[in-house]
Amino acid sequence: MSLKFVAGWAGRGTDDATRPRGQAPVAQCVALRQPLLEDRKLMAIKATVYKATLQIADMDRGLYATHQVTLAREPSETDERMMVRLLAFALHVPADDHDGALAFARGAADAEEPDLWQHSLSGEIRQWIEVGQPDERRLVRAAGRADRVVLYIYSSGAHIWWAGVQGKLARLNNLWVWQLPAAQSQALAALASRSMQLQLTVQDGQVWIGNNDSSVEVHPALIKAPVPRR
Repeated sequence: MSLKFVAGWAGRGTDDATRPRGQAPVAQCVALRQPLLEDRKLMAIKATVYKATLQIADMDRGLYATHQVTLAREPSETDERMMVRLLAFALHVPADDHDGALAFARGAADAEEPDLWQHSLSGEIRQWIEVGQPDERRLVRAAGRADRVVLYIYSSGAHIWWAGVQGKLARLNNLWVWQLPAAQSQALAALASRSMQLQLTVQDGQVWIGNNDSSVEVHPALIKAPVPRR
């Protein structure tokens, strides 16, 4: 912010023609805001929009559908993380919307939302899906709000993170945790583009996802599931 001094008479402005006869000019300090580099840095950086046509043939669930989806990739998000979100959508999207639709949320930009969630028609959270390595307290809160909480972890250090939080999350009886091998999640990232046409097939727990040029085989490993109640 810069300061500029101008002459004027008190109470009216700077126009000499309107100053009463005999009234001396009074120095006034007018703050003039200049555009600064810091101001420009404070401007919000918009998310990048990606669109995908996703053809799903999930033989394990008997689900065959085509979905048009839009993903907002935040500046801090990688292609790898975004594609794991898209994979999670394909693996958990319900066959119909009778109990609410699965939707992408603002988990990367909003601490109060997951990456994906499904609300029932009466407002209950049926599914709360996270991607990455969230704070374990976030998962505990989610388990108290949602019927089902699902976490997908990936990257080469995921097993180290999980070893540190596993004991703290063992008591959550509505939490499922899946791990993707780092090489497979990185291969998923190579499929990312602003406009995607993808086919996804699921059979016996194995997943194939690809476009007209290449495909990736993914083997999600279930490393935590609720303990059946006796």
